[in-house]
Amino acid sequence: MLYPQQNDTRNLLDLSGFWDFKLDPDDVGEAEGWFNGLSDPRTIAVPASWNELFQDTRDYLGTAWYANEFYVPQGWHGQAIFLRVGSANYAAKVWVNGQCVGEHHGGHLPFAFEINDYVSLDKPNVVAIMVEGKLAPTRVPPGNVDRGGMGGFMSGYPNTSFDFFPYTGIQRPVLLYTVPQNRIEDVTVVTDISGADGVVHIRAVQSGGDHPGKVTLTGMGQTFEADLAFTDDGAASTTLTVPDARLWSPDDPFLYQLAITLHNGAQTLDRYTLDVGIRTVAVEGDKILLNGEPIFLTGFGRHEDFPVHGRGLNMPLIVKDYTLLKWIGANSYRTSHYPYSEEQMMLADRAGILIIDEIPAVGLTFGDSEANIQTRLALCKQQMAELIARDKNHPSVIMWSVANEPFPPNMMRMMAGASDGDEGVALGTAFFQELFGLTRALDPTRPSTVVGMMGSPVEWLALSDVICINRYWGWYTQSGQLDQGAAVLAQELDALYEQLGKPIIITEFGADTLAGMHSDPPEMWSEEYQVEFLRRYLDAASTRPFVAGLHVWNFADFKTGQGTRRAGGLNMKGVFTRDRRPKMAAHFLREKWIRPQAPSATEPQAAAIDAPPFYQALTHIAQKLDGQHPELTTTLKFDLTGEGVYRLVIDAGRCRAEEGDGEAAATVTMKAQDAVKLMTGKLSPVAAMMTGKFKVEGDLRALMILQNAL
Repeated sequence: MLYPQQNDTRNLLDLSGFWDFKLDPDDVGEAEGWFNGLSDPRTIAVPASWNELFQDTRDYLGTAWYANEFYVPQGWHGQAIFLRVGSANYAAKVWVNGQCVGEHHGGHLPFAFEINDYVSLDKPNVVAIMVEGKLAPTRVPPGNVDRGGMGGFMSGYPNTSFDFFPYTGIQRPVLLYTVPQNRIEDVTVVTDISGADGVVHIRAVQSGGDHPGKVTLTGMGQTFEADLAFTDDGAASTTLTVPDARLWSPDDPFLYQLAITLHNGAQTLDRYTLDVGIRTVAVEGDKILLNGEPIFLTGFGRHEDFPVHGRGLNMPLIVKDYTLLKWIGANSYRTSHYPYSEEQMMLADRAGILIIDEIPAVGLTFGDSEANIQTRLALCKQQMAELIARDKNHPSVIMWSVANEPFPPNMMRMMAGASDGDEGVALGTAFFQELFGLTRALDPTRPSTVVGMMGSPVEWLALSDVICINRYWGWYTQSGQLDQGAAVLAQELDALYEQLGKPIIITEFGADTLAGMHSDPPEMWSEEYQVEFLRRYLDAASTRPFVAGLHVWNFADFKTGQGTRRAGGLNMKGVFTRDRRPKMAAHFLREKWIRPQAPSATEPQAAAIDAPPFYQALTHIAQKLDGQHPELTTTLKFDLTGEGVYRLVIDAGRCRAEEGDGEAAATVTMKAQDAVKLMTGKLSPVAAMMTGKFKVEGDLRALMILQNAL
């Protein structure tokens, strides 16, 4: 599903804001015609979860209604008009001007309906959306499930099968958008690497006509083009080769810009643009490879969770969280335990964050009826198809997760060695074989995984390309006994790798921690215990080359249901508090994960450690500037008054440092010791200029390129 855009051929109107809102605990709204407008409504913000906004909605998961008025601009006449909901949890039904236009089951993923036949262009229109988040065993994720022996351990209120709060409502924007009648319906981009060249495979689907198209890829001051010839099925494919491509990675998340257009002679019928990161992902032996090189994943399981708005889209919080991820040295996270917003994916592309993308299949069970299992399978397949359609073009997405912590029946007995759960294991194996098959058919370019809990059948893990496990030795078991827990972890890691021979990511490990609680020696719930718990897991991974990643649980404290295990209705395993204050563990991980960043293959080579100090500093500046100004070609010369001449050369955005004299747009003359201080931030450019420490000749505009690098 293409994200709506505003450009010269498409239009976009965000309907987010204040809406009318009304609870419908008796489910009478549809019969009474609430879709025509709400009587005696209250006001609610969209997007937001409704649970923390009112006194009577915290635990309410039943039916509620939203209504709003909107105008369709008359300039949209002749285009196809769609209404799009970014996420409504769990089920939604939509009316426009009293007529039902469609419904959708499953939260966290977008859905859209064409509404041309239902709207007026000369008067206000009424949109009504009925949303409900009831927990049921036949839904994904399931709720109100009888877990037998596990029930007492996992139960809480509301009765979920997962350990986070079941936020409900319209949680992402409601958009009104248009596309031309003859339009680009879908785009799929797959990238590859051939030597130093990038290879970009593009497939476009056209609907509403049969017109020629064109693709244009730009970046690094270069442009690559190809024509699109559509076949009878409306599809067209082409391949672009990018010489000496700048590859996308966490260290250098460079994005090329792709534009796809349809034409009727000189007229542009439609246009769609998207960012393209040229990169490859593969699994070889016990390694995950990014661009052909092993990469170790550092990061977290997370949640879309914050006080008041719950799971509602919060753009400033996304920026804050990504800033903290970079600060702590993380390069990745998993969308535990549902698809995150499209805005999160877009910023991850820009920031160079690697993502394991997960559908909402958390807490699946295989101990009830075959009919229930098949109902859940159909929902999982729908969710995976929708997720791949939405996120397939994001370079940040490197892996699909088909489920988190599925439960085998009689799990506690199985962990004790009983065999009476074999039938359930077989049912689960068949379930996941089908789900993995669909995932790999829809996207053979990324690895797939299922995330196993303590006690999950190895048969299920074996279906994965990368083994992902959640482990809490030293917390839920061996409680308070850090060394004993670490010993069990080490033994299990070795046994799993010996049996399965695939890379392993520990996708969850952590300890609940009360911010500000301290203990020496470390005790459970103290900040010291959390640090020592994490230290032992990091130590175990560091001596096992087959461990390909560590995702701490959790990035930040988050809301849960009420229960004896969750004081204040919070899971406190975050290394940041819910309002993003760091605990001791955050500083510990930063010390472990922050490393001097080596330049990528597309960056200038680092100066030798025995090179002159100024040349080392200038090389560092060149690395920071490289690719930042693709439109720029210039040279800046530094004359160090008898102690050498150096040049900063920028050629179509590519930046490098050189020793020796030569032509330049501007020349800076200063003493070597002052030049080193200037380049390393120990001397302010303003102070240097005011005190006469340097002299400039030539085009002063060339100096502006240093502004963001010093």
